[in-house]
Amino acid sequence: MLTDLVQIARLGEKKREENKRLRVHMKTHATAERRLRRIAEKIEDEIDCTTCANCCRVATVRLRERELESLARHIGVSRREFTRDYAERTEEGWILKRTEKGCVFLEGNLCSVYEARPMTCEDFPHLVRGEGSLVSRMWEMPDRATFCPIAYNTLEAFKDALGFPSRK
Repeated sequence: MLTDLVQIARLGEKKREENKRLRVHMKTHATAERRLRRIAEKIEDEIDCTTCANCCRVATVRLRERELESLARHIGVSRREFTRDYAERTEEGWILKRTEKGCVFLEGNLCSVYEARPMTCEDFPHLVRGEGSLVSRMWEMPDRATFCPIAYNTLEAFKDALGFPSRK
C-alpha cells in the first residue's frame, strides 16, 4: 500500500492518462460495481486519513445551500458572517475558503468542523460513497490519484481486479 505523498504525486501524474483509459474501460465494459466498492472499502479501511489530510490541503470543497446554514450554526455565526469569513462564491456556487495551509477549517491534520463537515468531505474520495454510480464518479479519479493515497491505491487495485493492462 503506497502512502508516500511525493510518490503518489509522481506516480499519479505519470499514470494520469492510463487512469483516464481505466475510466473509459469501466464505462464501456460490464463492471461489477459491488465488487469494486468492496475493494475500495478495504483500501479505505487500511488508510487513516488523519495521518494525511492531503485532500484538505489540495481539493476545493463545494457547498450546498443547506451546508452553509448547517456550518454557520455549528460554529455559532450567522449565515452572512459565515459566507463573509469562511466561504466564497464562484461561478459554480459556494466553496470553502482556503488559507496557505488548505481548507479554512483544517487544524493540523484534523477538521475543526468534522461533525458538521460538508457531504463532499464526508464522501471523499467518492469511491465508496457519493452521488450516482461508481462509474459516473470515475471522471474525477485520475486527478484525485495524484494527491489521495486511497484514490491512488484503489485505482491500482481496480486495474488488477479488472485485468486492465497498465504500465507498472
